[in-house]
Amino acid sequence: MKEIKALLPFARPFKFWILLATICMIVVTAMNLAGPWAIRSLIATVTEGIDSSGGFSEVTFLALLVIGIYIIRAFSRFGTDYISHYAAWHMLERIRHYLYCHLQKMSLRFYSNRQTGELMSRVIEDTRNFEVLLAHAIPTIVVNGVMFIGVSAILFHMNLTLALYTLIPIPLLAWLVLKFSKMSRPRFRRAQEHIGEVNALLQDNFSGIREIKAFNREEQASQETRTNLASFTRSMLDALRLSNAFHPGIEFVSSLGNVIVIFFGGRLALQGSIPLEDLVAFFLYLNIFYQPISALGRINEGLQQALGSAERVVEILNEEPDIRDRPGAVALENPRGRIQFRGVNFNYVEDIPVLKNISFQVNPGETLALVGATGVGKTTIASLIPRFYEPDSGQIIIDGLDIRDISLQSLRQQVSLVSQDVFLFNGTVRENILYGHSESSPEDVIDAAQLANAHSFICQLENGYETRIGERGVKLSGGQKQRISIARAILKDAPILILDEATSAVDTQTERLIQEALNRLKRNKTAIVIAHRLSTIEDADQILVLQEGEIVEKGRHEELLQAGGMYSRLCHAQSTARSMTG
Repeated sequence: MKEIKALLPFARPFKFWILLATICMIVVTAMNLAGPWAIRSLIATVTEGIDSSGGFSEVTFLALLVIGIYIIRAFSRFGTDYISHYAAWHMLERIRHYLYCHLQKMSLRFYSNRQTGELMSRVIEDTRNFEVLLAHAIPTIVVNGVMFIGVSAILFHMNLTLALYTLIPIPLLAWLVLKFSKMSRPRFRRAQEHIGEVNALLQDNFSGIREIKAFNREEQASQETRTNLASFTRSMLDALRLSNAFHPGIEFVSSLGNVIVIFFGGRLALQGSIPLEDLVAFFLYLNIFYQPISALGRINEGLQQALGSAERVVEILNEEPDIRDRPGAVALENPRGRIQFRGVNFNYVEDIPVLKNISFQVNPGETLALVGATGVGKTTIASLIPRFYEPDSGQIIIDGLDIRDISLQSLRQQVSLVSQDVFLFNGTVRENILYGHSESSPEDVIDAAQLANAHSFICQLENGYETRIGERGVKLSGGQKQRISIARAILKDAPILILDEATSAVDTQTERLIQEALNRLKRNKTAIVIAHRLSTIEDADQILVLQEGEIVEKGRHEELLQAGGMYSRLCHAQSTARSMTG
């Protein structure tokens, strides 16, 4: 029930449609109950020996009545099916959107432990099974519940003794349904988990198709995909084997009702205790009498699959974002860009520190450069500023405010980011640049592209700024993608600028042009620059040298060279490498 309760809030906007569908269901049920009664009346008319003229009138009336019943049932059936699907698919839309928005609130730490394909499976595959629950299972339960009550009342009205006999199979039917429910849901949940793993693998393989081909791993990738698909098939067949054994069992137990009516009803009819028309009506209603439990058995497969999926969705919804606005969080007004780190410690994995007691200050308009080997925490420091992650201890302060007291939207509005791993969306060049500031004019987009030295190559594309660049910008070179990313950051024009290896994917000539543009961009902005090419940070106001998550040197370029420490050795090594390659 907890899974169904979690879905109820999404149904409230559609309560009118649900009520209308329920009314249509009740009308369908009433028409189903009226049909056998009309046949009972026909048999009574024939057996009572009414004269031909009166009998013909009665038969004509019954025929017209049955036509009316069928017409009303047809329209009500359409209303039941379409309206329930209308409500179900709109509810599904709301659930999926809410689930996406909830996932969007989660921190990067959450995503580092999840596969993209598996999350997509929860949003699309698992929620799709809710349609079975909302449009099929619930209407079936409502219709058959009303039908069971109505048929019971009719049977007990016709003959109390025979009606009591027909109750004999009910406890066994109920036990079978409950037993199936208990055993099937874990099996269907496992099947959903396996399809999630398949989706995750396919997403990884399609994203890495270049690497698969480059390393001749097609056969291995194919085999791994086949293994995962086989695991899903086995888990689904395991669930369906139980389901396929259950349905014949339900039908067999339900058919015992006919045996009971034949045995006991036949004796009652021979004794004259029950009229012939009532015995025939008993047979007709008997199929309807056991139908609710049989129908529940048939729908139970989809119901358990939907509930298994609901468990996986509710599991995600119960995840609380570990980074969110504090109560009373304020917007950062008139930001200047002073950044302070005070004793910041951080780790991705418990007991494996990444940053240790990091403290520094960057004044507005200054440039801070972070230097060190790969994996010493440079990118982590940059990621903590917009609160992509939360420090384990210490404070990060911007303009005198702890960033945890600043609303996330306001904080991130003040930060422009150009990362080494460029991500572009499957849209046009213009749309990707406008991601920095969607309300900018076409002239602003061109100006930003020119500053990033991207305008010339964009004009050479097939449709210029309207050229679609493919998934992750696959139609562009690495340097072109990097420059569009820089144009995007330029357009945002935030007071804090983070450049994480922003010129790593361009040639020397382009690097020089971009560096000039970035120098103009950095004016009156606080810039955090991460660079392996130390020649690009010689003019930095402050350079921090990191080793194993700690600041081991701090100062300007000239000061650090004279100190003869790690920075001096790195500069010397790069200078030697350039002279050798030159």
